[in-house]
Amino acid sequence: MLSHLSSHTTITTFTPLSNSHHPSPPCLRRLSVVHRCLIPPRAAASISTSSQMSSPPPPLRTKQYHMEKGRKTLLEFVGSGGAHVGDDLAVLLAHMQTACKRIAALVASPFNHEVGNSGGDGRSSSADSGRDAQKPLDIISNEIILASLKSSGKVAAMASEEDENPVWISDEGPFVVVTDPLDGSRNIDASIPTGTIFGVYHRLEEIDHLPTEEKAQVNSLQSGARLIAAAYVLYSSATIFCASFGPGKGTHAFTLDQTIGEFVLTHPDIKVPPRGQIYSVNDARYFDWPEGLRQYIDTVRQGKGQTGKKYSARYICSLVADLHRTLLYGGIAMNPRDHLRLVYEANPLSFLVEEAGGRGSDGKHRILAIQPVELHQRLPLFLGSKEDMLELESYGNIQQKVNPGYDV
Repeated sequence: MLSHLSSHTTITTFTPLSNSHHPSPPCLRRLSVVHRCLIPPRAAASISTSSQMSSPPPPLRTKQYHMEKGRKTLLEFVGSGGAHVGDDLAVLLAHMQTACKRIAALVASPFNHEVGNSGGDGRSSSADSGRDAQKPLDIISNEIILASLKSSGKVAAMASEEDENPVWISDEGPFVVVTDPLDGSRNIDASIPTGTIFGVYHRLEEIDHLPTEEKAQVNSLQSGARLIAAAYVLYSSATIFCASFGPGKGTHAFTLDQTIGEFVLTHPDIKVPPRGQIYSVNDARYFDWPEGLRQYIDTVRQGKGQTGKKYSARYICSLVADLHRTLLYGGIAMNPRDHLRLVYEANPLSFLVEEAGGRGSDGKHRILAIQPVELHQRLPLFLGSKEDMLELESYGNIQQKVNPGYDV
């Protein structure tokens, strides 16, 4: 019965997820494997014949290819290529892009379910509960980013959604990083897009004299108006690094070219349309919404709003993915409940939206004008086209303050 396996073809694949500069956590190293499978001779012959009949592959893209097309890599752009962010921030961004490439490989790996079922190290942030409870991939992504920031030598403190308190890294680092390492991680098993969100501040040198724990906290609670850079990285059919490198420097998106392993500029100077025809929200909570929000949604989807056009609903339930679509096509992405975190999500994403010409609001106030008072502070979040946002806010009562549906 096993005669058909007497001869076989061996296919070997290898995905490098580690290098000497960024050692992998033990649970991540389990993903760097050599995977062999036995294929019966007839199937192997079929594969061989199919390969011979297929059309020749397209020319291999190289850095020279992108240069000839006038495309810059992320690091070229932040250097002399346009953003001119300075050496220190360029080094930090180089380490963050490396961390995000590793997270992208982890999320896309066929073995990530093994990590997801392996448990983790038992840590849990007191800010997490229910559907927001930590998952092993959250912890691994957090460790990857922390290791990269330590390796950069440019970061004083990191505040993460996955940690109860900020981590003080170095007295000499000029920057403070706030991050949601893997937003939407509960969607991974269904192959729904996920993302990394982060923001960068200058270290507050005037409080260097404070005890370490206190200065780490104060540095991490800066208002969004003080951000000097912010980005999200979308892990989907493509891996996209969407960033703004300072006030007035616009929002730009770079797509990971797997053939050269570099983020390449594909969407320079994104401008969110002043109007869209899409709203993104969980309609299942319609009857929990306040009157103002229900009136707005009823009005625009009937085509009775200020534009006279009927709006459509598009909702992925992945914050980074819903925002990315909104940046490109216009409209509003929203969560009217006190659910999203001001420090790690609302501030960096609002910074990006404003740099693209849009607006970020909690339904009453500009997000970047809100002073955080707690590290894991939550609030409603509305992001999108400026004119759509102003029309929505004109309805007044749009924040959902009752019946959140589950404990947050």
